[in-house]
Amino acid sequence: MKKINILTLGLFLLGIFSCKQQDFIEAYPNPGKLSSTSVERQFTGFLYTNKDYVLPAYRNYFVTLRTTLNHYVQTTGWANETGQYVPGSSGAEDIWYNYYSTLAQYRELEKIYNAQDATSQKDRKVYMLAAKVYLYDYTQRMVDVFGAMPFTDAGKISQNEGDYTISLAKFDSADAIYTMMLDELKTVATELNGITLNSTFQLAFKTQDYVNQGSIDLWKRYCNSIRLRMLNRVSASANLSARAKTEMGEILGNSATFPIVENLAQNIQINVYDLSSNINSKGFQGALESGTGWFINTAGKKMIDQLVSTKDPRLAYIFQPGSSADGQYLGIDPMASSSEQTELANTGKIAIYNTSTYARNQYIPGTLINAAEVNLIKAEYYLKNGNDALAKENYNASISNSVAQYVKIRSVSNDNSVAAPSEPTSTEIADYASQDAVSWEKATNEAEKIKLIATQKWIHYNILQAYENWAEQRRLDALSFNFVTDNANNQTLPPYRFNIPGNEITYNKANYSIIQDQDKLGNKIFWDIK
Repeated sequence: MKKINILTLGLFLLGIFSCKQQDFIEAYPNPGKLSSTSVERQFTGFLYTNKDYVLPAYRNYFVTLRTTLNHYVQTTGWANETGQYVPGSSGAEDIWYNYYSTLAQYRELEKIYNAQDATSQKDRKVYMLAAKVYLYDYTQRMVDVFGAMPFTDAGKISQNEGDYTISLAKFDSADAIYTMMLDELKTVATELNGITLNSTFQLAFKTQDYVNQGSIDLWKRYCNSIRLRMLNRVSASANLSARAKTEMGEILGNSATFPIVENLAQNIQINVYDLSSNINSKGFQGALESGTGWFINTAGKKMIDQLVSTKDPRLAYIFQPGSSADGQYLGIDPMASSSEQTELANTGKIAIYNTSTYARNQYIPGTLINAAEVNLIKAEYYLKNGNDALAKENYNASISNSVAQYVKIRSVSNDNSVAAPSEPTSTEIADYASQDAVSWEKATNEAEKIKLIATQKWIHYNILQAYENWAEQRRLDALSFNFVTDNANNQTLPPYRFNIPGNEITYNKANYSIIQDQDKLGNKIFWDIK
């Protein structure tokens, strides 16, 4: 039973596993090395458990994303081979493992909090509200990858006093999980509006909260922004479309009650401040530059062609020309033969992700949700609800905010192997947005404007928000991605989801059997109706 504990049970965690690395102790006490834990410490341990799936880290990028999501939306180049559209078991298990480790930490936080007296609970309520926001953000990502998952009964081995016979968790349907999260996040949004902290508890919260540094305002914006993201994701689904329209209108129509991320300063992200702590992005270089394959950080042809043809001001921030490309930006054609792809890459002709912005930028933040993303969600909402003026305003704002975000990311880099580009002026950004291929005004119908939104999401997310990128491109289905058909494999084209990992199937067999027929790579997630 090597891995039953790290899947739906969390047995070995017992809620106090969180911070294993010894050098993290100085910044945040390690609950696993304490004789007792607390709400405050457990909250930090909970956040810390999934840091490598927010900050750019080696395993997430090299093992999972390198061969899957980044290919499925062609943000990177790769060499065609048999079996390329079947997600690797190791990558799928990695993200499953980490999610349930994180969920187990949350369940232990619940247990510790529930054991407090009423006064203590009131003083520490903010930790539970913030933790729920963070967990549901992560949960949405996982549901969008796997579909039905154990959730409501999962991770409760500690709460069940170690009785694993009653802790094997049933699978909840994807739409049921979404519905539950939307219900609870709406309540959390209201409760956060009623939170006030005295100076002592404000200082404690700031110390333990390395996501928003104790800012209740930012937690409110985080909560309402991911509500918008979830509602937008299900906006065309049969059961939730009406709710999505109503609640998105409520949020966007009442910024005082439901504040959202509106500018760069409000971006929700894990910032890196001290490279001597474990909150850093040192693993990104290994993820993008290690191994024998040339394709890890190469550009895909479609994205390069889009950026070059429109003179996108983000081009030199996101990519750099190949070493022997004479300053030209070229990408890997997914429709070329493997030998052609390899030859181009091996001769240094193919552009790669900008080394100083990405791989060697040890201060690159871990993105959760940001202003450009929220702008594009708003643009789609207003477009579909007949307010073209506000749709255009938010579409254009998304471009400005995205450019500013990449300028900021490059500015914090501690690597200068590639010279920093000149910061685009407002005139240059406006000129970019006025081109026929980019301009909102030049689009003649809703479908063309949705394509503009999808294109901006694709560029803005690229490899930094790979999970969001894959989800939105599946949902919108507005960009034409061409792939070589893999006739030698049952999975001939990119999948719509990942399979449930083998360890979960083995050790949670009875519950898995109920949803087994849904667990197919070709089955769409419920919100993906195109």
